[in-house]
Order: sequence, then structure tokens, then C-alpha cells
Amino acid sequence: MFRIATAKLASLVPLFFVAFSIHGEDLPPVAQWIPADAPIMVEVSEPMALLNPLLSPEFSKSVTAVLENGKPNPKLLQLQVMVGSLALQLGTDWRTGLCRLAGKGLSFCVGPSGATLLAADGEDEKLLSKLNGIIWQFASSDAEKQNHPETVASSDYRGVKTWALNTNEVHALLGPRLVVGNRTAFLKQVLDLRAGAGGKALASAAVFKAAREAVGKEAVASVFLNLQTLRETPGLKKALEEDGNPVVALLLMDTKAALRNASWLALGVYVNGDKLTLRTYTDGAAPESSKWTSFSTPPEAGAGLLPPLTVPGTIASLSLYRDLHSFYAAKNAIFPERTSGLIFFENMMGIFFSGIDLTEGVLNEVRPDVRVVVAKPQYDPVVGTPATQVPAFAAVLRLKDPQHFGETVEEAWQKAIGLANFTRGQQALPGLIIDKESQSGVKYTLSYYRPPSGKSSGTIDARYNYRPSLARPGDYVILSSTDALARDLIDVVSKAPATPARTSPAANSLLEIEGPALAAILEANRENMVRKNMVDKGNSREKAEGDIQILLAALGPLEHATLTLRREAGKPQAQLEIRFK
Repeated sequence: MFRIATAKLASLVPLFFVAFSIHGEDLPPVAQWIPADAPIMVEVSEPMALLNPLLSPEFSKSVTAVLENGKPNPKLLQLQVMVGSLALQLGTDWRTGLCRLAGKGLSFCVGPSGATLLAADGEDEKLLSKLNGIIWQFASSDAEKQNHPETVASSDYRGVKTWALNTNEVHALLGPRLVVGNRTAFLKQVLDLRAGAGGKALASAAVFKAAREAVGKEAVASVFLNLQTLRETPGLKKALEEDGNPVVALLLMDTKAALRNASWLALGVYVNGDKLTLRTYTDGAAPESSKWTSFSTPPEAGAGLLPPLTVPGTIASLSLYRDLHSFYAAKNAIFPERTSGLIFFENMMGIFFSGIDLTEGVLNEVRPDVRVVVAKPQYDPVVGTPATQVPAFAAVLRLKDPQHFGETVEEAWQKAIGLANFTRGQQALPGLIIDKESQSGVKYTLSYYRPPSGKSSGTIDARYNYRPSLARPGDYVILSSTDALARDLIDVVSKAPATPARTSPAANSLLEIEGPALAAILEANRENMVRKNMVDKGNSREKAEGDIQILLAALGPLEHATLTLRREAGKPQAQLEIRFK
């Protein structure tokens, strides 16, 4: 049984070495062998720039520790045995072997009708041939045991020997380049282009050239998407459609509008020390109209984003430039169909703000500076810690006329708490008690649930994650899920300069994530995540625990991440910077 599993795993070894191609020393770029109608092409020109950190013993030890979580992991052990056995047969250790097999370039492409091709340019042609022989031996042995020897076969095409290990795998060795496909017909197209007899190649397509030029030569890897082809696929077509979700429209409307008329989308990957940067490019631009751009475009220099807010225990912090008045004033154009959710929202706002016009009387009083903070929860020791720990979160807005409009916001907030209490009372559930406190000379309003009685036993109810609070320091309004976070934010904004520095007017969204804090809150909710995985996906406990372990292992190396959305010459651009431990 173990030999069969090992053989199947061994037959997939090329997939570990091949994920993405470019510039072998004696071979042309793989894109010259790919048909021009291929919709997706991923290229890695410097694989070791990405792989070296992952190959370090320290990284391997830390990931192994997370995956094992204090107890042996049978699947991990089986993989280690298989890799060790393969490395022994190749006469090298697995780290060195990986460099020699795929160190000069990696690539992956998707062709028409779901065909795929993986390629690896190695430094050691003999080692690559030896690996192929080992895989062939394992696959042949396994096929014979399964009484299907015909699934493993070899043939010649245009002077190239190809091997098929099953109906969904075919590969060929072209000197130091290994190519692996899932369909024989597509591999033959590639070999036709290699022989100069297959028509136009992707490398000569105008859209591919434009994308490569935008990414630049300094990128260690790149991804190309032909949107002229992909835009008609059901999933992407639906994602780019206008919809009635106001949150999606507020955050990404201009981006979706630009991609609806774009020919291509590209992603460049750049490495600088311990920092990894991913940056998108496209030739599409959002239409120049207020419907699409004005509410998220700073009108002039000095009117860009405010810096994100950070407090002790910050998990994530988001800063947005969004003119809520302009956004909602265009609601009839943005949301031509009035959904039930939009109608409900307007009705509730009418109740909370005593019939004041939502567009001109409420949103016109709010500046375009919107900031959101998510932080580690803090619990009252008298109450205890709930089994499910929900991070504290808060929205921080700025008012144009805080003296005139501040109390209107306070009244609306208290009405919302009152409505929540009324609804919970109808269900015979405990309600919130409203009180006033002070922090750094600033009065704020909080609400809280009565502490559980001393006789109560068992887990603390999830409602104790929330102590909704409102504070109005200066021209700020803080709407927080807990009073602890509200107090921290009062201290932060009270120390901010009267005219805080702003970022480039081209940027309209900035998200920062703290890796250790995110991993800590997930670790605190490990058991709940396991249960949810079991319920939602129907997995066994062992499978669910394994899935959560992989998630935590993936987050382990993350120190800090920053996502910036901006618009350059009308074209949307996203940049993700990741710093690792």
C-alpha cells in the first residue's frame, strides 16, 4: 500500500519542481513555444530568489513544528520518507537537487479548453534524465499492479521522445528543460511551435508584449492574463458585472470598470531582501465620470489618504479615501435596481437620523477620510473570556462640523442600541446597558451586557465579545465594537496633529496586516475553526485539524503585509508588500 502511494506521489514529483519559465541559457523562453491564444502564462525568471528562503533549514523546522503541533504528523512523515528516498536515488540532498533541476527557470501556462503545461529549466541535464527514469520505473510498476499497463507508454513526435504516465499526464525532456502537460494534443502544439511549424506564438502576441513591458525586467516572476479571452468565462464575467453590493461598489467599482474594458492584466513579483512585492498592471482604465471615479479620487495634492491608525494589539488597519456623499448621490446610476437590502438600509438610516436626508444631511457632513482598525480583543476579568474570540473592530470618521453634527451622530447611535435591545427583548435575550466613561479627558458612551452570575458555569457566551462604544474626540467619530479599543483610539487620535500628513493623491486605499497578531487570534480560535471546518465541509476531525494546521503554517513566516490600491492615469494598480520574519 505504501509503495503504491509512494509511486503515485513520485509520479507527481515534477509538479513540485514545476509551478511556473523563462530564459534557460541554451533554450528560448517557453513563451515562444506556447500558442498565441493561451489565456494564462506564469513565468519565473529567477526561481531561487523565491525558493531560497523556503529551502532554509530554519524555515523547514518552523513549518514542521506548526504542522506537527506537538505530535507526529503521519502525512508529513510519509512525505519526508518519500522525498528522502528520491533524493537518495538521485545521489543528492533534496535542496540541492531542487536547485539543479529547476534553478534556471520555471513556468506554467493554461491553453485553450483547460489544457495546461508546466516547464522547468534545470542546471543538470543528466540529473533530470535520471529523475525521469525513476518516475518512469515507479509509474510502470504501479500500472502493472493496477492491471492497466497501457496507461504508461512512450512515443516519438517531431524527433522528441514523449512519455505518458496516465491519461492526464504527458511529458518530454528537451535537453535541460522538462515540460509536463495534461493533454497530448497540447504538448504536440508546443512541439510544433518549437519546430517552427505551429503558427503564431504567445511571445509575439501584442497583448503579451505589452504586459511583459509593463512588468519590467527587474521582476523575478510574472503572471499574464489575456482578458479578451478570460472575460467571457462564467466566473470572471460574473465577478466583473455591476451588482447591488454597496461595499464592493465602494471599494472596487473603478477597478471592476477598468477590467471590463481591459485587454490584459499582469502581475509582477519583485524581491528586495526580506520583502516580497506583488504589483498589478493593466491597459484598462475606468471611464472618466463621477459615477466611477470621483468618490474615490482625491481632487488635489494634499488631499490623499490619512495614515492607518495603530493601537496595541493591532491585527489590521485600513485607510480609505471615499467621498461618501458623492458615492451615495450617484446611487441611482450605481444601483439602477433598488434591492431589498438598500431599501432596508435607507429605512433604518431614516429612523436613526430622524428623517434627515441621508445624502445631503448626513453623508455630506462626513469628510472622505475613513479608517478601520481591527485589534486583539481585551476582556474584563470579571466577565471572563468567551470560547470564540472575536477581534475588536472600529470605524474612525471625521466630521466637517463636529459641534453641530456630533450630537446627531450620538443620538443615532443610541437609537441603534435601543433598537437592538428591543429586538433582543422580544427574543427574551439580555440587552445592553448604556453608560458614560472618560478617557484622557474625552467623554465616551459605552454599552455592555450584565456580567454572568457567579453561579453560571460552562463557556462564556459570545455576546461578551461586544461592548459597543462611541467617542467624539475633536472632529473624529469613533464607532467601536468594544470600549477598550475606543479608549486606545481616543489616545491615538488625540495625539495626532491638527493637519495630519497625507499620502500620494494617487492612492485611495491602504491596508496593513500584522502577521503575528493575525496568527495569534487564529491560534486562540483553533478549536472553533476545526469544528466549523467539520460542519461546513463535512471533513473528519483529522482532516479538519490538518487544514487548520496548514493555514497556521502558511501564516507563520508573515511579519507584516501592506496592500495599496491606487490609480495612475486612470488605470487601477494594486501593490502588495510582504515582509517575512
